[in-house]
Amino acid sequence: MEGRIPRYQQIAQQLSVKLSHGVLAEGDKLPSVRMLSQELGVSINTVQQAYYCLEAEGRIEARPQSGYYVRTGRAGTMPNRSAPVTMASQTSPPEQESILLRLMRQQRQPGWLPFSMSVPAAALLPVQKLGRALHQAQHDLPNGGLDYELMAGNADLRRQIARFALFWGSTLTDDDIITTEGCSGALTLCLKTITRPGDTVAVESPVYFGILQTILSLDLKVLELPTDPATGVDLNVLEDHMRAGRVQACLLVPNFSNPLGCCMPVANKQRLVRMLETYSIPMIEDDLYGDLHFGPDRPVPCKVFDQHGWVLWCGSVSKTLAPGYRVGWVAPGRFYEALLQIKRYQAGFSPGLTQQAIANFLANDRYELHLRRLRKQLTANCQRYQQTIRTLFPAGTRISEPQGGFTLWVEMDPAVNSLLLADQLEPFRISIMPGGLFSLQPQYNNCMRLSYGLPFDEDVANGLKTIARFIHQQQAL
Repeated sequence: MEGRIPRYQQIAQQLSVKLSHGVLAEGDKLPSVRMLSQELGVSINTVQQAYYCLEAEGRIEARPQSGYYVRTGRAGTMPNRSAPVTMASQTSPPEQESILLRLMRQQRQPGWLPFSMSVPAAALLPVQKLGRALHQAQHDLPNGGLDYELMAGNADLRRQIARFALFWGSTLTDDDIITTEGCSGALTLCLKTITRPGDTVAVESPVYFGILQTILSLDLKVLELPTDPATGVDLNVLEDHMRAGRVQACLLVPNFSNPLGCCMPVANKQRLVRMLETYSIPMIEDDLYGDLHFGPDRPVPCKVFDQHGWVLWCGSVSKTLAPGYRVGWVAPGRFYEALLQIKRYQAGFSPGLTQQAIANFLANDRYELHLRRLRKQLTANCQRYQQTIRTLFPAGTRISEPQGGFTLWVEMDPAVNSLLLADQLEPFRISIMPGGLFSLQPQYNNCMRLSYGLPFDEDVANGLKTIARFIHQQQAL
């Protein structure tokens, strides 16, 4: 995979990791172009191109007659590794639900800049082509789609999901897959299948608030794990809890987690699956963002290493194609029959019309063509948002560096309160997602999640300026 990335980009990425993790600190001088070219065995031009990339990102700066230095006085360093208290929680702060409801209402109001909304803008979705696929579905299905579907879900859709899974090395067939009401429906069915009230579910921290609320609604406990913004959960800590019997299930997002955007390395995924097998613990794998990779290849899910059925692989087109269609799926492995029975009695049949429409869209190259365009746009969006934040936000602000998805995690000075920031932005019709909502513990109050699903334009630039202004004001108090 790496061979398809130009050598100068590989070098830039390697240096970027060192910068993010403090190996190269602010003000440090980088090796000279000539020295690094000799050390790496590449041309001077290759190193120069790598430095140009980092300079364009605002990570380093050239000083006349002196060389390249790590830039100071600007935002841009990677967020800190999280360190939640490793004890299970069973309740959410009482004010969280009301805050979430208010923010959700803001997202839907016309004239707002919804940086808080974690879906791509409608302008990035193939609305007309989906309309034609839906129209075709009415002709394809008996009685125009009025009949009930199979309990396992639309056969054409399951066949297409299995076909696309071949691209990342899967051996899944359509008989391994059950369709659901979006990915959230898949997660809920999985939790109902593999847990009992009072069980503890291990998750990343910070973690999408919808996952927290779903777990709590089922009378389960949440164990938040220390998480690295680049590589994901700390597997050593997770294994300690598994060994001690403190975890009955895991719900993880190994590919571009929300909100950090981190992607678990392949070796970690392999180790994680071995841990599941060793301790006989099931894991729900939320692979909602896997198709939104910025690199040349899709990162493999943990499911590809699952030989004994402990991984329940969940996906959806809600973040890539049609959020409102609520089409999702799960490959539940050894839990197939148990999950299908729970769906039969608690969830019922999934709508056939939207499933058939998505199956029609996936049946040719239209989906992959759409994904290539969407990934290209999101990559550009991410870079523009990051560059603007580095320029406008106070020095010391930390920004995640996702390699996919469409959310940025911004860690500000401890003096900044993101909930207060959300209130200050409300008169300007700008919505953000305060960091405290991504945990059940009192943490991340100086953080926020920003979506770059909105194409970068003048309104977005002005919105980020307004956010930066209030951050500076809070920090100065």
